[in-house]
This record gives sequence, C-alpha cells and structure tokens, in this order.
Amino acid sequence: MLKIPELAMPRTRKVTTVCNGRREVWTDSEQAKAYFLELMMSTDSEERDRAECVFIQLLHGLDECSDEDE
Repeated sequence: MLKIPELAMPRTRKVTTVCNGRREVWTDSEQAKAYFLELMMSTDSEERDRAECVFIQLLHGLDECSDEDE
C-alpha cells in the first residue's frame, strides 16, 4: 500500500518528449498525452509511428519519452 493515496497525488507533472528530433518539456503530462494522441490520429506512416511510440511511453508514466531506439 502506498503511504500517500493515489488520489491525493498531483495529476500534473513535468515530462520531456523527443519526437522527430524535436525536444520539448511539458509542465503537464496530460497535455503531452493529448498532443501526441491528436498527432497520432491526424498523421500516418512514419510520423504516426513516432507519435505512437512517445504516447505509449507517456501512458506508462515515464518522465522522458523518445521515439528514438536506444
């Protein structure tokens, strides 16, 4: 069990994304998720795959998300 209930934890937190060589720092992870979801839905091919990669990492709660293979 967590010491601090999950509902009491702040919903916004800072995340860094790197997509297509562009690095961006977000102060709200929910805004980043919304942006990459919209990007996924409005593009196709390689750009969609890159946005999807970052979006999935955001969903998993990573602080740094990238479309690059590490």
